[in-house]
Amino acid sequence: MNAYIGIDLGTSGVKLLFVDAKGTILAENTQNYPVSYPEAGWSEQSPELWLKAVKIGVKELLKGGDRSAVKGISFGGQMHGLVILDKNDEVIRPCILWNDGRTERETAYLNDVVGKENLFKYTGNIAFAGFTAPKILWLKQNEPENFEKIAKIMLPKDYLAYMFTGEFCTDYSDASGTLLLDVENRKWSRQMCDICGICEGQLPKLCESFSPVGVIKEAVAKDLGLPKNTVVAIGAGDNAAAAVGTGATGGGKANISLGTSGTLFVSSQKCIKDNSYALHSFCHADGGWHLLGCILSAASCNSWWMSLIGADDYDAEQKGLELLLGENDVYFLPYLTGERCPHNDVNARGCFIGLNINTTRAQMTLAVLEGVAFAIRDCLERAKSCGVSVERATLCGGGAKSPLWRKIMADVTGIPIDIPQTEQGPAYGAAMLAMVCCGEYPDAQSAADNLIKIKETIYPDKTISQKYKKKYQNFRAMYPALKDVFKNHIQ
Repeated sequence: MNAYIGIDLGTSGVKLLFVDAKGTILAENTQNYPVSYPEAGWSEQSPELWLKAVKIGVKELLKGGDRSAVKGISFGGQMHGLVILDKNDEVIRPCILWNDGRTERETAYLNDVVGKENLFKYTGNIAFAGFTAPKILWLKQNEPENFEKIAKIMLPKDYLAYMFTGEFCTDYSDASGTLLLDVENRKWSRQMCDICGICEGQLPKLCESFSPVGVIKEAVAKDLGLPKNTVVAIGAGDNAAAAVGTGATGGGKANISLGTSGTLFVSSQKCIKDNSYALHSFCHADGGWHLLGCILSAASCNSWWMSLIGADDYDAEQKGLELLLGENDVYFLPYLTGERCPHNDVNARGCFIGLNINTTRAQMTLAVLEGVAFAIRDCLERAKSCGVSVERATLCGGGAKSPLWRKIMADVTGIPIDIPQTEQGPAYGAAMLAMVCCGEYPDAQSAADNLIKIKETIYPDKTISQKYKKKYQNFRAMYPALKDVFKNHIQ
């Protein structure tokens, strides 16, 4: 039977899956790598680290397996990162990552001088600090010598595909997050290229996520022990890949991801734009489009809190907290690294609100989980205002492993939460895209219909959900009240 490799290029590590054509996971492997923080608010990574980790991961993944069965490889990748190569295909500088906050000035220039209305007309979106275009402007202003060397601009997963095949391309879902793509018409925006001072020749060829890039280089195949004719599909941005991997394909499906960041992903068969500029309008890996709400800190909030209190047993720390659901008087704003949707504010910061002399560690632990859920609901409410109906959602990511957090998500959003049998998100979606590319399934929808099974559904508790509805109104009033405080504090 044919087999496929799905690669999820994440922020802190790469996750690899070896999957057969029936969707059975034959093996998995994870390789970690560091993030560099050269200055406050900056976030960078060396692309060479990704390539090294992937090569080690593939070799480990296939130990004891049938390497000859591998027919295709594809990727789900962290979005928005600026990878630049010179004319000799050498990496010019470390990649500026999706959660880097250095481009406040450039983002303001795009939104206020170029104008949100113009950006919206050119791309279907406005500028957010994490997007790629503001990073290009920052580079032009602050590292002109590096800017002048640019021969190729690509996204993180596309660097891997390029090193594997020598083909310079990207997919529509990942390209959507650059602010260089006319999302509705699925083409590079000439106006945005002019604004950024680049030419279309420096940008990769555009294709669908399930499109074949080519076959793996002979030297790479030999190094990894893979068949010479192994096909590489370009893959998708991590959120679109996760949506495929959880069955959020076609129109009207939703997926919530609780990874380092958190997302609400709503699929659509037509391009829907948020006229309030709060949500992203992006292309989907299935050939359609989607609305995306992204919060910059999700499971990372819980990791931060656990580290702060010196706890390493997540289950033990959450034990008994279900008794407090809907009753917690402590709130947490999860803006540890600024916030994207719906506030678009790099100066926003995390904070606890409502502490008193009797506040317990348990209340603060619960507040962190609830704060992330409230932030996701912010995105859900914006999606509804665009005329989108979200009746239920799948849930994936590291945070989805917590039964308590699953229940909180259902109770706070007020919708049923489906847990897929395979909770591998982007890596599984990438493997599915490789299957479509190689002809195992005619399209992403067919692959999802055949491979995605729901193992559990968490329904909202009406009583608790009603309490959370009132508490959400308190939560949504807190950021506007603190916005100027955050700004003045940073300055």
